[in-house]
Amino acid sequence: MLREAMGEFMAELTADGSGVELRWIKGNSKPSTAVPAAVKRDFAEQVKDLKAVAKDIARMLPAQRQRVECLYLQNRSWPYPVWRQRYLDHPLVGIIARRLIWTLEEGDKPRDAMFLDGKLVDVDGEPIEGACEKTIVRLWHPIGHDPDAIFAWRSFLERRQIRQPFKQAHREIYVLTPAEQQTRVYSNRFAAHIVKQHQFNALCGVRGWSNTLKLMVDQDFPPPSITLPVWGLRAEFWTDGLGENYGEDTNETGTYKYLTTDQVRFLRMDARQTRAHASSRGQAETDEPVALSEIPALVFSEVMRDIDLFVGVASVGNDPTWADAGPEGHRAYWAEYAFGELGQQAQTRREILMNLIPRMKIAERCRFEERFLIVRGDLRTYKIHLGSGNIRMEPDDQYLCIVRHSGKEVESGAGKVFLPFEGDLTLAEIISKAILLAADTQITDKTILSQIRRGNR
Repeated sequence: MLREAMGEFMAELTADGSGVELRWIKGNSKPSTAVPAAVKRDFAEQVKDLKAVAKDIARMLPAQRQRVECLYLQNRSWPYPVWRQRYLDHPLVGIIARRLIWTLEEGDKPRDAMFLDGKLVDVDGEPIEGACEKTIVRLWHPIGHDPDAIFAWRSFLERRQIRQPFKQAHREIYVLTPAEQQTRVYSNRFAAHIVKQHQFNALCGVRGWSNTLKLMVDQDFPPPSITLPVWGLRAEFWTDGLGENYGEDTNETGTYKYLTTDQVRFLRMDARQTRAHASSRGQAETDEPVALSEIPALVFSEVMRDIDLFVGVASVGNDPTWADAGPEGHRAYWAEYAFGELGQQAQTRREILMNLIPRMKIAERCRFEERFLIVRGDLRTYKIHLGSGNIRMEPDDQYLCIVRHSGKEVESGAGKVFLPFEGDLTLAEIISKAILLAADTQITDKTILSQIRRGNR
């Protein structure tokens, strides 16, 4: 928190999980976000500087959040005094670090802790004492913890309404499936999806993956990959351009609009760079992949989680225009993905919603049915898919298109519902849609109303 006196007013700049806020306080009066007229007149330059600081913090927080989350694959740890300086007590990074769980290691007795009311506490809220220079600190991960311990931290956060900067206590864990044990050196878990190339490329950049846009003129191309020096590994996610018609399947520069997905493989970091030949789809020159069973559990889980994110966000199954206008031969994929089986992240979302919905005002109008949240309105009953957030209406499963809004609009639409972590816009979107549809007689958007009433005559 930054405080600065300006005449009779005190400027207060705060930052937390919901963003940065600049407030003005005069004596015991209620804080206001509007700049007082007297301050505008007498302290114009100071106000300008303070707003610039607020803007910089708002810009830097997402980058720092992403950097901290990437610590998992870097396997980083610090002596306790260094960690306090760089993370817990840091004026910017501390906003993130103080809402996360950390593991303190000294000897063979690791202790898990969070910062609460000025001190480190355990899952029962009891102070943790004795941390010193010999204590090593690392970011807590649910892998290796029993379900009761994980649930205890989730309850800790919920009771205190602590919203984590990213999924940690609720983090998905990906383990080898029987199919992957059979294929041994590669995974087809995320194969046969269709993703928007430019959105996919942007997500790769955010998560630290190397990727190049695929052009129709390319003779060959490297797969998206992430290098993991501390583990001596490189993970690859094979993709291919979709379509053969220049100008229709590409943009004006010849860049594919869409990609199809294929195998996930792990190689030694010094292995030859894989290059897929565009003329022989799916074939590539590569050194021998590492058996999936040999990949450390945390590395496997985090890499697969990244890829689940890529597919979950960039899939054309999230685009309602594909329902009627997708490329020939691929429209069936849209229906299968938009309303299909739930992936790991969607299953986590279902668990969270099953805990949240019963405490909301719309609870009596909601129920869960396999992969859907069923919402009973007065005009129709709606089935919201817990993976894509897409909606069908009973009794004929007619598709209801509600245009997606920006992240801030989606989260504000979820009202005052406590969400245990930031970053899952689909979770906030589902809650927002459920609130809207439970009161469907109050909807004023003509586009939405026309779809609801079209099949309800």
